[in-house]
Amino acid sequence: MTTILAADIGGTHSRFMSFTLPDGQNGPGGAADLRPGDEAWIPTDSVDSFAGLLGALKDKGFPHAPDTVEATVLAVPGPVEGGRRAEPANIPWTIDLDDEEAGVAGLSVHLINDFVAQGYSSRTVILDQAELVKPGTGDPTAALAVVGAGTGLGHCATLPVSGKDGQGGFLAVPAEAGHAAFPFVGEHEEAYHAFLRRTLSIPYAYGDVVVSGSGLAHLHRFLTDEALSPEEVAERAGRASPTVRLFSRFYGRAVRNYVLSVVGFAGVMVTGGVAAKSPWLVDNDDFREEFVSSPRYGAQLARVPVRLCRDERSGLFGAAFYGAQTLGPSSSAAGPEK
Repeated sequence: MTTILAADIGGTHSRFMSFTLPDGQNGPGGAADLRPGDEAWIPTDSVDSFAGLLGALKDKGFPHAPDTVEATVLAVPGPVEGGRRAEPANIPWTIDLDDEEAGVAGLSVHLINDFVAQGYSSRTVILDQAELVKPGTGDPTAALAVVGAGTGLGHCATLPVSGKDGQGGFLAVPAEAGHAAFPFVGEHEEAYHAFLRRTLSIPYAYGDVVVSGSGLAHLHRFLTDEALSPEEVAERAGRASPTVRLFSRFYGRAVRNYVLSVVGFAGVMVTGGVAAKSPWLVDNDDFREEFVSSPRYGAQLARVPVRLCRDERSGLFGAAFYGAQTLGPSSSAAGPEK
């Protein structure tokens, strides 16, 4: 068996999970056969370095480590430099795979952005198990879009590709579409746009401040003059309230625009903490109607299925999928790369 160690390192928790593949099933063709195994969660603020995190994993009695598996993939928030170094958002220490203290130099260890991991998770059982928000058939030869609202608005598309050996695989292409100007429609929405520019001292509103946890709070304050946290808004605002209805339309618009940008007609996976904790923000007619609202591509969008992922392990499955593709079909399961 080939063993892959996957990690999803976040500001609150660092999650680890081992995955196995049957011998000969490495590479793009076999990545769908990933089998989850041991799992461990470690509070990220309980350690003061990447080496400390690996040490805490060992102290916890976790049976796997980078030097005992065929590949390790670490999903981290924020940009990754050359696949070797990252300064993750909301974490006060750096991950450097070439740092001798970490003890992973020379091993098959990879760093990827956490939303790239979300992208790859959409090609695993995570998508099959996600809740269907909008039915559709989808085009399996097209890109599949992943959009997730949390502290910001993440985007990634996974594209089917063919290798030189003829095996099919997938390529995750991340985007910073959450920093693109958000489109507002009509006088009421433009008034909200002016409110955001004035309140946040920004030249224009973008996805991260509109479709996110903070965006939900901003919208509620604009509509009601009531300053609440995103959690309080989700708890108190009724599902048919003006706050929820307009936020759902904004979410549907953001997803629609990204799908059109990447021709993501294979389908959509909505992820992120906002909808995971409050699924009614996307599982409603306002979201669905806004998603298909396009003068030119409404019929195509009507065929695109939309699913909501609420599984906190999705990043782990995506990281493992990336690892399986990276190993390649000829990789040995005899032991880790030295």
